[in-house]
Amino acid sequence: MKLKDTLAANSFDYAYLTKRIYKYIKPYLFRIILGFLIALPVGALDGVIAYALKPYMDEVLIKKNMLLAYIIPFGIVAFAALQGLLRYLNDYLTNWTGQKVTNDVKLGLFKKLVQMDAKFYDENSSGIILTRYLTDPDTASKGILDNLKALMSSGIGALALIGVMLYNSWELALVGVIVLCIAFLPAAIIRKRIKSASNKTMKIGGNIMTDFNETTQGNKIVASYNLADYQFSKFSKEIRDSFDVNMSLVKRVAWMSPIMYTIASVGIAIVMAFGTYLVLSGRMTSGSLLSFVTSLLLLYKPVKTLGNTLTTLQTIFVSLCRTLELFDIEPDIKDNENAVGIDEIKEGVSLENVCFEYVKDTPVLKNINLSAKVGETVAIVGNSGGGKTTIANLIPRFYDVTSGAVKIDGVDIRNIKIDSLRYHISVVFQDNFLFSGTIKENLLMGNFDATEEDLEKVIQAAHIDEFLSEMPEGLDTEIGERGTTLSGGQRQRVAIARAMLKDSPIIILDEATSALDNKSEAVVQKALDNLMQNKTVFVIAHRLSTIKNADKIAVINEGELVELGTHDELLAKENGFYKRLYEMQFAKKDAVLAE
Repeated sequence: MKLKDTLAANSFDYAYLTKRIYKYIKPYLFRIILGFLIALPVGALDGVIAYALKPYMDEVLIKKNMLLAYIIPFGIVAFAALQGLLRYLNDYLTNWTGQKVTNDVKLGLFKKLVQMDAKFYDENSSGIILTRYLTDPDTASKGILDNLKALMSSGIGALALIGVMLYNSWELALVGVIVLCIAFLPAAIIRKRIKSASNKTMKIGGNIMTDFNETTQGNKIVASYNLADYQFSKFSKEIRDSFDVNMSLVKRVAWMSPIMYTIASVGIAIVMAFGTYLVLSGRMTSGSLLSFVTSLLLLYKPVKTLGNTLTTLQTIFVSLCRTLELFDIEPDIKDNENAVGIDEIKEGVSLENVCFEYVKDTPVLKNINLSAKVGETVAIVGNSGGGKTTIANLIPRFYDVTSGAVKIDGVDIRNIKIDSLRYHISVVFQDNFLFSGTIKENLLMGNFDATEEDLEKVIQAAHIDEFLSEMPEGLDTEIGERGTTLSGGQRQRVAIARAMLKDSPIIILDEATSALDNKSEAVVQKALDNLMQNKTVFVIAHRLSTIKNADKIAVINEGELVELGTHDELLAKENGFYKRLYEMQFAKKDAVLAE
């Protein structure tokens, strides 16, 4: 699934959203309910203050009741202080529960993310993934509780204020509520526009994140090819697009606030005019009118900013829906219902009539038949783009074959549990990924239960000790993001040692030395020889010097197995494909050495 093509189809199906998010809210339900309960008096106390103005006007200012002259002001201060304390508790609980829910959602999403297959990462840029898996949960989980409590508090406050208004004059209250309902009507028409704009903003945000990632990760390419202006131009376009989308939404939504403000103002004017008539006719006291108008002003205050409030809330619902959609994405590579585990490999690995295509109707491999018995080394060679690395990707099931089967001991790997399958396979790539942290931490990723003695063995076997001795902190040396403080050869040796520590019976070497100079290659090759001892090995090789001693050499050309045999057998073939490859690489060198 391409994340940028999101629809957020159920953004305003509130029953659906509540049902889906409930499992993350449930552990904190007591605190959430407590927060909502505290929100009730926070809103209701607005009505108390508005009500207090009636006796203050009628009893103090008109009837000169001096006792109430002291009691009412201090009472208002006391209520305001109580309201402030409750607001603090409410804010604390809201943030606590919001953070907890957000963290749980992120943990759930990350657990889902690490289970996604290679195709998912092929189809989605890092920026889109970061935006969808980090930004959307933040917007949704933290914001929804805060805004819902704010709406609830405002709603309770509105009911309290309407109660005060009804107490003072049901006639004026009827006018005020009718005007209030009219003011709310424009909010109903903005939802689709908000969803569309939010989805576009998400897509652009992902592109912006990708620009940052590519610029930082590819900083040397940017510098060496003088791409600073090009990257800046691309980033500027994304910023402009983001501005245009946001301003398009503003144009369509911002008019609500002034319209609501105008409607509210008309309501206040009508109330004041009608209220004055009621006071002059003796049907209402001055204190009642003052209390009523104050209630109405407090009631209309949130209405004036309702446009922004609703825009925020609707955006939160869209983000929440997009977040929940991520939980519905299933990887193409997953355990079959009847998948089994394997304890050991007795016979070997075979590819039977394997066909594969990354893009439909564009075959990469065509009817490949190849096997490696336990303890055998099979080398796979051929021109670039012929499908060698694809074979390496199919054996640990990074992708599934289009047709045919990859089998271990005669069992289709699609019927083997993925964890069990990959436990028995170690892969050393051309450009091995090292994680930020220490050398030791990277080694232990091969086997977290390894002892110090196990570590020492692989350090010697992978020739890591040759450069560890030059590092003051030894194994505890920090290697930076992607292992950037190590040389290419050093990174390869750490990766090989990591594979040694895993001690899997099947080894896949995907051009593990092709990016190294001759000196580094020689050292790394020694480490690889140690890694390959008594293992079933698939070697994808560009440099043919590394695979002369392989038990079998499979020659792949344009997705087909064109030759299979030992080094000597293939060299003996007149006009053979392998022979031509070999002669191109070594004929001149061998002639010089023979002299």
